[in-house]
Amino acid sequence: MAAKPPVALQMYTVRDDASRDFPGTLARIARIGYAAVELGGYPGRDPAEVRRLLDENGLAAAGAHSGIDVLENALPEAIAYVHALGTSFLTCPYLPEERRRTIDDYRAVGRVLRAAGERAADEGVTLSYHHHAFEFETRGEDGQYGLDALLDAAGPSVGLELDTFWVAKGGEDPAAYLRRYAGRVHLVHLKDMTAGVERTFAEVGEGTLDWPAIFAAAEAPGGAVRYYIVEQDHCYGRTPLESAAVSFDHLRAWGRA
Repeated sequence: MAAKPPVALQMYTVRDDASRDFPGTLARIARIGYAAVELGGYPGRDPAEVRRLLDENGLAAAGAHSGIDVLENALPEAIAYVHALGTSFLTCPYLPEERRRTIDDYRAVGRVLRAAGERAADEGVTLSYHHHAFEFETRGEDGQYGLDALLDAAGPSVGLELDTFWVAKGGEDPAAYLRRYAGRVHLVHLKDMTAGVERTFAEVGEGTLDWPAIFAAAEAPGGAVRYYIVEQDHCYGRTPLESAAVSFDHLRAWGRA
């Protein structure tokens, strides 16, 4: 088995707390036990200040998200931002609807990401694509999902930030997708799923996903996973920081944190 990756928290989970008190939220994340955070876009602060706050709390930057418009029109600034944070991971987090209506749209985005990924690689930065469930709703004539068409067009310079919840929500097996893209998955969003018809967000270890299978796939020889990143888009019955702590406690009990 490969080494167990450190555990980060995606700041989107605690977006409201961070908007009110960014330094205090980082301090609470560190007290829970997280090793790093992933920035969900630019937090409205100078990256040098963010880096200072991370250092003060013993946190690393697991990466940052930048929209497709930034990657197309301001890639040097996005690369400089992740460098200033002290990380080498840059991720496209979402596609607007008008860019994902057909399988050819996905291939076109893949070509955009290929160009950006090759330029980023020249600067020591790994570009990845973070998916949702909608990439599993569009298929080509050969049955290929939008996600796979995008990644084929993007080529090996672009990685996949795999999200366990959204793979399952799209009707596929997270562990199987981890194995399929083993050399290209550097970042894994750990997110559980409730039982029942709605199948919504749950803390890691509080839902229905097969975590032993997911970890076995992520940590298999030949894999490239550098960070596990806990994310919960919406929290139910707990505050976001409480949810983050519950997920971390399960990961620690399983020997993953």
